[in-house]
Parts: sequence; C-alpha cells; structure tokens
Amino acid sequence: MNFTFPRFILQTSTTLRNHGYILFSPPHRKNYSAITLSSSTKSGEETLLVVGGGAAGTYGAIRAKTVAPHLKVIVIEKGKPLSKVKISGGGRCNVTNGHCADNMILAGNYPRGKKELQGSFFNMHSPMDTMSWFTDRGVELKTEDDGRVFPVSNSSSTVIDCLMSEAKKRGVLLQTGKTVTSASIAGGKFLVKIEKRTVDYMEYVEADYLLIASGSSQQGYHLATQLGHSIVTPVPSLFTFKIDDLQLAELSGVSFPKVRAKLKLENVQKNIPELTQVGPMLVTHWGFSGPVILRLSAWGARHLSDSYYKGTLLVDFVPDLHIEYVKKVLIQHKNQFVKQKIINSFPSEFSLVKRFWRYIIGREDIGDLLWASVSNNVLISIAFQLKNCSFIVKGKGQFKDEFVTAGGVPLSEISLNTMQSRIQPHLFFAGEVLNIDGITGGFNFQNAWSGGYIAGTTIGNLAMAANLDEAAL
Repeated sequence: MNFTFPRFILQTSTTLRNHGYILFSPPHRKNYSAITLSSSTKSGEETLLVVGGGAAGTYGAIRAKTVAPHLKVIVIEKGKPLSKVKISGGGRCNVTNGHCADNMILAGNYPRGKKELQGSFFNMHSPMDTMSWFTDRGVELKTEDDGRVFPVSNSSSTVIDCLMSEAKKRGVLLQTGKTVTSASIAGGKFLVKIEKRTVDYMEYVEADYLLIASGSSQQGYHLATQLGHSIVTPVPSLFTFKIDDLQLAELSGVSFPKVRAKLKLENVQKNIPELTQVGPMLVTHWGFSGPVILRLSAWGARHLSDSYYKGTLLVDFVPDLHIEYVKKVLIQHKNQFVKQKIINSFPSEFSLVKRFWRYIIGREDIGDLLWASVSNNVLISIAFQLKNCSFIVKGKGQFKDEFVTAGGVPLSEISLNTMQSRIQPHLFFAGEVLNIDGITGGFNFQNAWSGGYIAGTTIGNLAMAANLDEAAL
C-alpha cells in the first residue's frame, strides 16, 4: 500500500534538505534506489507516526484517525502487520477475556502491571468495549467456559480483516518492510529515520506525534532510550517447562483437566502466592505445558530467569481430594481387589489414565506386586505422590504461539490515563513495549487494545485542539 509522507528530507553525504521529492541511497554505496513521494500535505496538517503494525499500533492508529479525521496517520511495520494476531490461540485469535467484568480482578491477571492497571486503564477501554468494537464491525464473538473470547469463525483472519478494513476505511496509511532505526527531537517535532531491509536506502520523516507500539522488538526499546526513557531488562514469559524425567516423556499427550502446581526456586525464599496455580496441564515430550504451567511461567518469569530456569515443580494431581481421603480410597481398593496386580488396577475416584497410574507406580518400583502384598506405608507413599509429586525443572521451552516478554518501558515513566510519556511530550507507548504482560487467556491482547485505544484517543484530541487553534489564527 503506497502513502504520502507529510514532509520528506533528502539525505546526502553532507547535507539534509527539506525540499526534495526523490530518495537516493547514501552516495558511498554503488547501488541506489529512488522513490517518488507526493507532497500533497496541507499546510498546518499534523502527522502521527506509529512504530509497529501489531494489535496495539493498528488499534491506536484507527482510533486516532477516528477522533481526528484530518490527522495524517502512518504505520511503519518491519514485517507482516498483525502477525501475532494471526498465530495467537492456535490460529483462532484469543481476542480478550470475557470473565473479568471487575477491573480489580482483571488487573490481577498481569504479573507486570497488576498494581498500576487497577486505576483508569481498563475503565477507559474494557474487555466489554473491545468485544463491542469488533461485534459492531461484523465480527461475531463467542466466550468459552474459561473466559477466552474467540471469533465464531475460529479464524484469526476474521479479526485481521476487520482491523485492516477499518484502517483502510479511516485512511490510515501503512508501509511494511521498513524499520524505524532512530528518533530525535528537531524543532519541536520528531525526526524519525526509516530504513528498508531489502533496498539500500533510508529516509527521514518529521512527525508531530510518535506512538511506539513495536511489541518486544529491540527496535522499540532502542527508540525509547534515544528519547530519554529507561528499559526494564526484557526476559521471556509464557513458556513451557523442560522436566528432567525420561519416563515422563513416554506420557507425551496425556492431559489433566485440573492440577495444583507449585513452583519452588532456590533464589525465592519468601512465599509468593502466585507461584502456586490451579488448572489444566499437559504432558509433552520435553516436560509440561498447559494453562497452569504458562501462568506459573508468567508469574515466575523474573525469578526463573534469575534461577537460570532451574527449580522444582510440585504437582497435586487430585487437588479436590484431601490426602486422608486418598489414603482411605487406596486402602478400600486394596481390600476389594487383593488378587489383582497394582499396576493394572486403581481407584476410579482419582480419574487418572492408566498410563499415568503406571508411571506413579513405576516411581515406587512396585509394578509386579498384587494389591494384597502392598503395605500401608507404600499406600501412604502413593498418596503422597498423587498429592505432592516432585519434578526437576531443567529449563524452559518456547511457547511458540503466544510468546510474551516481561520488561520494557517502566510504567512509572508513562501516564496510563493518556499513554503519553512523562519525559517527552507527544510521545506515546502502547502494548508489549511497556513493562506490562499478562497470563494466557486473552489478557495480553486486552492490554494492546486498551493501550492503543487510550493513546489514539489522546493523540486524536490533541490533534483536534491543534487544528482548532490553527483555524483560529
């Protein structure tokens, strides 16, 4: 998609001219490319440059253009726009979470941002507002039992098509395959350097407003530091656990609807409630995955990084049963099935699959025994294994579909009711570039929608006020 820049600066080896219309590569390179840019920008027209064409950047661009139709809005995306939207939720796109009407509860799903997001952030654009925005534009949504919201089509393309259509309708201008490599202040405006990966050229663009919504890309962190911000060192969040247990790998594909899992790390001595989670868990060929593990990885992201992703995972496979009841059931089963081998017979009350029961018995090394030969001490040990099974975490796996980063621009340097920088006027941030990250379940996208909406609204209102001032002159 082609678009016009409001102001173009031609770079040569010695000068910068603000009146050119042809872009050349630097003179020290043998090859060059030329692009003709239109100069149709009206006098006094303001420009918003958005770095990043993901959820936050696109949503913010649309909102700014909706509030201030005269504002020139340009989105620069180095890859494919909305690429994370495309792959999220296994290609279905987990738009938001529909089970958190209370903003205090909603904020509690963000390991970084839990305290700060209890304020006006979600009041200004809530999950219900997000759902209304998409349904008003023809995207039918459904809320699943766990609160995750998906398009009825079960295809992320539905969400992408909606956003791209709305951007086009509003007149948002998009260019892909380009990277914003530097930003500075010149004459009260942002002077932004843009380079293209596939062709030897660069361009400089002036903008009145700059919205950095580049996700966890180093590009956004680099720009933020250039403009005076600090960065909380990024570390991975939302990942699976590698477990040091060869026998467990043979259970790959076995799932548990509900377990209680507690993460213990040597460098964490105090009790952190969030390092105990309840929910579904899946055995993989490298260890454990599933919502309960991903939540643990999010809450423990920094502690895990400091521990080099080593620790102990304690799992309760029958969380709704008290250990005394588990012992009682085992004794009753023993008395009823005395002539059966323990490896082939187990209580139905535990709702376990046979392969996992054999794994537990294997840990006790009693597979050939009949129930009649099992001592009470062994039964107590089995009960303990079911209620407090220990696994050695030896590393992390990458959760490819929804990889999230903890870290970024500190929230103390941002005004969350406007998303504007407290350091540099007219500089805005939204999405994962900030030190905000949520657990799995639609919360990271809601951060993007809310932040983008608030930033776009603020920028649009500023542009409208500037337009009125210009008209009054």
